[in-house]
Amino acid sequence: MNTGSDGSGEVAVTPDGAKADEARDRQGLGSRAPRFIRSRRALHVSWQVGVFVVGLAVVGAGVVMLPLPGPGWVVIFGGMAIWATEFVWAQLVLRWTKRKVTEAAQRALDPRVRRRNIVLTLTGLVIIAVLVGVYVWKFGLQSPWALENQ
Repeated sequence: MNTGSDGSGEVAVTPDGAKADEARDRQGLGSRAPRFIRSRRALHVSWQVGVFVVGLAVVGAGVVMLPLPGPGWVVIFGGMAIWATEFVWAQLVLRWTKRKVTEAAQRALDPRVRRRNIVLTLTGLVIIAVLVGVYVWKFGLQSPWALENQ
């Protein structure tokens, strides 16, 4: 039996009238707060404020770790994951990020791209080795910041 959803220009529709792709995209979106918290408006708003403040603190710590030692991007995405437990916009950002990271990983594993990256890396290493060799030939093993002669 053909449902007709595979034909050109036809779209599968859910019982409530929404398109199937939109329903799948919306699935899992929204608050993950316990039911008793969602049932009380004031408690739910307080919960959202708490989640936002904790997520903001984690994202802020990640931003501070970007120039300082520490796993800055990991912490930032951890803060986004905290926000995603309550906010749809953060869930959508995380889905987009996950999709882009997966696409980049697949591109990086492409044999042609890997060969190109290996060739570029080896070329860069050869250039650096030549520059170090020229420096050692011209100045010896003297460090450039030696200030004994001045």
